[in-house]
Amino acid sequence: MATRELDGPPSMLPMFARAGAAMIPGASRLPFVGGGGRDVPDLTLRLNDVSIDPDRIVAYDRVCGFDYSDLLPPTYPHILAFPLQLSLMTDANFPFPAIGLVHIYNRITQHRAIRTSERLQIDVWATPLEDHPRGKQFSLRTEVRVGDEVVWEEVSTNLKRGRGSEDATAPGSEVPSAEELPSTATWSLPGDLGRRYGAVSGDLNPIHMHPLSARLFGFSSAIAHGMWTKARCLAAIEPRVPDAFTVEVAFKKPILLPGKVEFCEADGPGATFNVSFGVRDPRTGSSHLDGLAFSG
Repeated sequence: MATRELDGPPSMLPMFARAGAAMIPGASRLPFVGGGGRDVPDLTLRLNDVSIDPDRIVAYDRVCGFDYSDLLPPTYPHILAFPLQLSLMTDANFPFPAIGLVHIYNRITQHRAIRTSERLQIDVWATPLEDHPRGKQFSLRTEVRVGDEVVWEEVSTNLKRGRGSEDATAPGSEVPSAEELPSTATWSLPGDLGRRYGAVSGDLNPIHMHPLSARLFGFSSAIAHGMWTKARCLAAIEPRVPDAFTVEVAFKKPILLPGKVEFCEADGPGATFNVSFGVRDPRTGSSHLDGLAFSG
């Protein structure tokens, strides 16, 4: 696999413009628009010597509910890697347009807490296409290092809807359902939540920004970012989260904004850290997100 070292994070707005252009019929034949390849590029994108912007951390903590400290929230490296992920998905050789893909699963392993003063190396690559019961899936892999030490890893799986395979397995199928967990809080989510999180994270996908742009993609209103939902859940259990742990979530159903959701949680078996959690619709009881955080 080839490695391409970048001088800095790719600019987000041009990549979202390319992603949007790929939705135009026939646009994938243009050399600057993604969605025309047959498989994911065999390529790793790398950023070296990445520093942490303290003002951005404060804004991220505020919108996600984390307590500010000199340690990064466990989900924060995702937004540092997101420009590289989007760059891969808007590459001319990528097989699908980036807009229209469905984020269905995310797993983060934090090997140790990361200090805001540390300098990071970030590598991002994509796995080959695989069958899914509802289409094709691939994962974006991220690895964060401090010097030679791997401190953080992520698997972020996306689905391209289409003809699926009954024999395929959906990731996260073993994560306990939020529908079976006790509710411990109700969250009221404002209509501008997508814009607020988008301003901090750089994820400006139109399905999150405004009801009018979301309707172009079949939603009745803007929807919450899946990674905001995961971050908000971890913030809710933050006092119990150890420095080294794994957290995986399956995204089940979009959260329409504005809206209300129930946060659910329960301790799992064993003496080590083990928490099942999730977010569900208080009216129907159906799950928006199923999650599991554990150590060991």
